[in-house]
Amino acid sequence: MMVFRTYCFIIFAALAVFACKSKKASLSGEDPVEVGDFIDFFPQARLPYRFADTSLLKKDKDSLLISQKVFSQFIPDSIIARAFPKSAKLKIYSMARIKAAKTKETYLFAKVTSGDKHVAFVLGFNKDDEFIDGIPILQLDNSSATIQTADIDTRYVLSSKVTRKNRDGSTSDGSDQYVLNNDGGFTLILTEALEDKVTELINPIDTYSHKQKFTADYGSGAMNLVSFRDGRKADRMMFFIHFEKNKGECIGELKGEARMVTSTMAEYREPGDPCSLQFNFSSSSVSIKEVGGCGARRGLRCSFNGSYPRKKEAKPKAVMKAKKR
Repeated sequence: MMVFRTYCFIIFAALAVFACKSKKASLSGEDPVEVGDFIDFFPQARLPYRFADTSLLKKDKDSLLISQKVFSQFIPDSIIARAFPKSAKLKIYSMARIKAAKTKETYLFAKVTSGDKHVAFVLGFNKDDEFIDGIPILQLDNSSATIQTADIDTRYVLSSKVTRKNRDGSTSDGSDQYVLNNDGGFTLILTEALEDKVTELINPIDTYSHKQKFTADYGSGAMNLVSFRDGRKADRMMFFIHFEKNKGECIGELKGEARMVTSTMAEYREPGDPCSLQFNFSSSSVSIKEVGGCGARRGLRCSFNGSYPRKKEAKPKAVMKAKKR
């Protein structure tokens, strides 16, 4: 009888230990947690993983809530600043966790809300559970004419897609695709933009000189312009960027001065401005990458990222001289 009681005690103790281990720690408080607990808090999902904008409007369980203090232990504030101001009071919920089979990177999907603003972020960690990068992958708009989705496929390519129903009954599609690099974070590899709204655009730096190698106009379409002009110094360039998509629902604009840091790359960085851009030039195009949070300079679904072809400079019209009589 004594032996039976001993076995029962061992079995119950083992079950209690297993139950404690299998129960996820709460992250809604203020106490520090381990990075492993933070990652495991996100529900495991299978590839391909996909969600729509409607899922951001659903009420989440309190058991999925992550406090801002715990979240900021592992995710820099600069990531959230890509979609929210620093003063925003946030509610953060875990959505899903995907682990790459071979390379062992981990992708975490989190829903972040503040008032009426709802944004889904994807967060990348390396095989050692060290944070790499994070981006807003789906930002809810207020348009009833659009449907937004985001997904990660079996090749670990992330996509953010939007479908718009036009007034004539047709539909238009646009998408951005990203991959995660251990050294450079999330990289935009493909953009398929919705068509521009045709209107007149005035370039505020058009009349300035453009004698430097890369000072020219880039882009395509009436409302897609990246313009560079000579700066105050040889290593400086003035620039003006403007785009307007989705019938005016997606607008971005920025004017400033960039500094050449290599023979083919320039950067825009200003003290006190979280927005920073990197420009990479070739003989026929310029590619732009958002390095810092530029959410205040563009719409929710907009991005300065992309490659823009160099426009041919218009030749001056020949002046006909009047013949002497």
